[in-house]
Amino acid sequence: MFYDSIIIGGGIVGLATALKMKQQKPELKVIVLEKEPGIASHQTGHNSGVIHSGLYYKPGSLKAQNCINGYNQLLRFCEEEDIPYDLCGKIVVATNSKEVTLMENLYDRGRQNGLSGLKKLQEGELKEYEPHVNGVAGIFVPQTGIVDYTLVAKKYAEKFKALGGEIATGEKVIEIRQEKKSTTVVTLLSTFEGKLVINCAGLYSDKVARMTQEKLNLKIIPFRGEYYKLKKEKEYLVKNLIYPVPDPSFPFLGVHFTRMMKGGVEAGPNAVLAFSREGYKKSDIDFSELMESLAWPGFQKVAFKYWQTGLGEMYRSFSKAAFTKALQKLLPEITMDDLIEGGAGVRAQACDKNGGLIDDFLIIEDERSINVCNAPSPAATSSLSIGETIANIALKRF
Repeated sequence: MFYDSIIIGGGIVGLATALKMKQQKPELKVIVLEKEPGIASHQTGHNSGVIHSGLYYKPGSLKAQNCINGYNQLLRFCEEEDIPYDLCGKIVVATNSKEVTLMENLYDRGRQNGLSGLKKLQEGELKEYEPHVNGVAGIFVPQTGIVDYTLVAKKYAEKFKALGGEIATGEKVIEIRQEKKSTTVVTLLSTFEGKLVINCAGLYSDKVARMTQEKLNLKIIPFRGEYYKLKKEKEYLVKNLIYPVPDPSFPFLGVHFTRMMKGGVEAGPNAVLAFSREGYKKSDIDFSELMESLAWPGFQKVAFKYWQTGLGEMYRSFSKAAFTKALQKLLPEITMDDLIEGGAGVRAQACDKNGGLIDDFLIIEDERSINVCNAPSPAATSSLSIGETIANIALKRF
């Protein structure tokens, strides 16, 4: 069969793109190829479950635009499809005067991004939201919430298939051949022919992109984020979500506390180089992938620039005491005994040759391929908006 569009990657962004394409042009033949036995197996399935408000992102950036639009679409989708979610709000906590200045900048950015109802909190007011938190000031963000993104992704898939779309699992792409009038996608099991290829391969998006883009000035560097969970009897210490003021020079949000939709409270994550692109455990090592990361000139520059921060993150990965100490900055009552080992996720972070950790969403296209080369957080919140953006680019070809 000849397909109008072959989408590589059955995560939340690939599925949202597929759904948007079929909703806008139901007559198109669209298939999603996923290498795993099931959909939403990696970044989507290991997501923290936060519905992001759009507080952090540079006004006018793709992240800011897609987060706000995607946020509204996601809430409507959950309402229509009876997917449980909770707009519980979160507090961002400053623990010293330097962080108060950074927090003010964050507040201004949130206002510029159209967030209404943001509330500045004095030290005493913090306790009204989170009685056990430590801080000198804060921001309450009412738009933030929690949801199970695996449920969301499965519903995207269900609706896509109901519109006549196809999903083929166990189909790992090994080659893409572009000819004059068509493109052939070769997997370990099958061959698919189509007009347009859309690459939403997440942790392997750069490798798939290189099958059609000879000069790709970036590489995906996998960063593992490890979590602890609070023991059941200590969950009372956290009512909803507690975040630190992020370091503006480092592209991660710092360890925080998140109430989960399935129940329980997660604490984390750190951010350490994963030794495999799908390395959810310290023992998951793929030497060829690790050497690729270490040999990339951009990563070497990142490592040189952030070596102190990186060492601290790595130390916390191996030292529960150090991880606990980082959490105690926000919740002084937390002890090592209150924490049990949780899960981990791996973030696909695009890094260019010059050492730039690409902050915004990045889409690279040519005549017969569209490559989503950087879609980190808030991609899950933004998925319907990103999917719509990609679908609109794609539909111009038909």
